This record gives sequence, C-alpha cells and structure tokens, in this order.
Amino acid sequence: MFDNNLKWCRENLEMTQKELGFIFGISDKTISNWETASDPIPFNKLIKFCNLYGYSLDFVLGLTKKNKKYDVPIETDKKEIGKKLKKLRKDLNLSQLKFASKCGLSQTTYSHYETGLNLITTTAAYAISKIYNVSLDDLVGRENKLEQNDL
Repeated sequence: MFDNNLKWCRENLEMTQKELGFIFGISDKTISNWETASDPIPFNKLIKFCNLYGYSLDFVLGLTKKNKKYDVPIETDKKEIGKKLKKLRKDLNLSQLKFASKCGLSQTTYSHYETGLNLITTTAAYAISKIYNVSLDDLVGRENKLEQNDL
C-alpha cells in the first residue's frame, strides 16, 4: 500500500469522514480505510474527489508535497489513459510483460489497462508512477496548470 494525503485534504476542507462518505455514498469506515491506506481508494472515486475539491492526483496520493491547481477536470477516459500508458511503455522501450512485471501486474491485467478495456486501479497507477517516475496527473492528461501552492 501507500501513504496518502486524503485525510489532510479532508481536514483542510473542514469535512468529517461522515460528510465525505455521504458525498460518495459510502460509510465513514470506508473513508477511514482509504485514509489509512488499509484499502485503496477506487481510481474513479479519487478522480471525483480531486475534481470536486481542486487537488492533484499526485498530491492526494502523497507522490508530491505540492498541490497543483488545474483549470480542467480529470476525465476518466479509459481509452485515453490506455494510450498514455502505451506511449510511456513504448518510450521506455519495454514489452508489456516487462513493464507489467516490474509493477507487480500480470501482462493480461496491464494489457486491459493499456487497451482501455478496464480503468486502471489506484494501486497500479501508484506503482507505475513510483517505478517509472511519471506524474499521475500527466498520465490522465491533466496538463493545464494554473498555479502551484506549497504546503
């Protein structure tokens, strides 16, 4: 699993776990599990949170200490994310098998992400970001930055 800034973000918004759970239609216990990284937040829920409250994926997942503000929302287009994954893999000159194995994924699972059959999971996206030193915000095509704020 991984550390994340979800709790910090929620508290910064002066929101309780119960209130955030209401927004997502889930229990406060589930929010607690996400905040402690006992369970990974589903990627579509993470994207919804980032879009609603102006946080970057990289910041919420603890990949960076700076939150970048964007003027465009994240689109959960599986095909577009898949294209970016494929470009990254090709730029690294790696086979699907080698790329996936390094991230602890099966080739089939990774292939489903790359072809846009399935939306990538938060855990897989985090692993790819850490191992290949790539921004998740860039990976989902969120490149239009307005400003950077230090914590």
